[in-house]
Amino acid sequence: MKKTVTLLATAAMGLESVVANEVKALGYQDVQVENGKVQFDADISAIPRCNLWLRTADRLKVVVGQFTAKTFDELFEKTKALDWEYYIPEEGKFPVLGKSVKSTLYSVSDCQAIVKKAVVEKLKQKHGVASRMPESGALYRIEVALLKDVVTLTLDTSGAGLHKRGYRVGQGEAPLKETMAAALVQLTNWRPDYPLVDLFCGSGTILIEAALIGQNIAPGFNREFASEDWSFLPSSLWEEAFQEAEEKANYDQALDITGMDLDPKMIDIAKKNAVEAGLADLIQWKQMHAADFSPKKNNGYLISNPPYGERIGDRPQVEKIYRELGKVMNQNDSWSSYVLTSHENFEALYGKKATKKRKLFNGFIKVDYYQYFGKHK
Repeated sequence: MKKTVTLLATAAMGLESVVANEVKALGYQDVQVENGKVQFDADISAIPRCNLWLRTADRLKVVVGQFTAKTFDELFEKTKALDWEYYIPEEGKFPVLGKSVKSTLYSVSDCQAIVKKAVVEKLKQKHGVASRMPESGALYRIEVALLKDVVTLTLDTSGAGLHKRGYRVGQGEAPLKETMAAALVQLTNWRPDYPLVDLFCGSGTILIEAALIGQNIAPGFNREFASEDWSFLPSSLWEEAFQEAEEKANYDQALDITGMDLDPKMIDIAKKNAVEAGLADLIQWKQMHAADFSPKKNNGYLISNPPYGERIGDRPQVEKIYRELGKVMNQNDSWSSYVLTSHENFEALYGKKATKKRKLFNGFIKVDYYQYFGKHK
């Protein structure tokens, strides 16, 4: 019986190192970081633990095999040679997804069909099935990914993407993914005993993720995962992982977190999302103009994803917002500000050069994360 697996946590561009740090914090070493992914070897108990705890990864996959293939015959034979029978039981359902970049085998649909056929052949041999595989059981979603003729075959352990925490009952026009919101918090020096504010809170995602981090609540605690039904993963490992998450949560940690937005509809949605996340009493919500913000305490943190002004007509209004924000925050120099925007002239409008900035992608939009470190008093 196989006890260790190679796991692959996928990540948005620019967040790979954040995901790698999370994987290491869970106790897994020898972590390899590549574009859009973090790979590591671990005991199979890492599958439940990583699904529950990874805040910034998109998905967690098991690597079944990796090899070079330039012909369809090669793809078929090398796929068939892998130990699919260890992972997929006789009744398992195994659709095949695919992608191909800069590879000789560029037809994704053909690659998918060949991998499917190879896995069927292997499982028929193992289970002595003469006709079709029943595919009536748990879901084992296979992905065949080709990059420069290197084939990586994986099984998706997560099911729905890891950003789907299960608390979002409503959202605005351009919602920030929960995984990105968690990364924005983790890329700051904020600690649970410091005040935290989002002046453009929208549906509240940044602050909900911050509260989960502040109380060390596993982000996957309230959802289900595809691999919970997998036959090679004993259910006891899931029970242990959920038990660990329960024990590590610090529900007594006091938090000073406030979300503000000009739109009363968004404040209402944010409140509902916080209730759904089990954080109803931990975050204060106020309908308020960012320019009216006047902090009562020192050494606070602002983390915001304000409007970008992507549409030309919105730019003057957005630039006015940035100027007002700079004015307010520059008057409170013990506060640290972290602002995500695609506006290339942000620093000039804010009235100050950022201490640091980091390139990220919000969906497909190239953005910068402007970081202004406060002078702690």
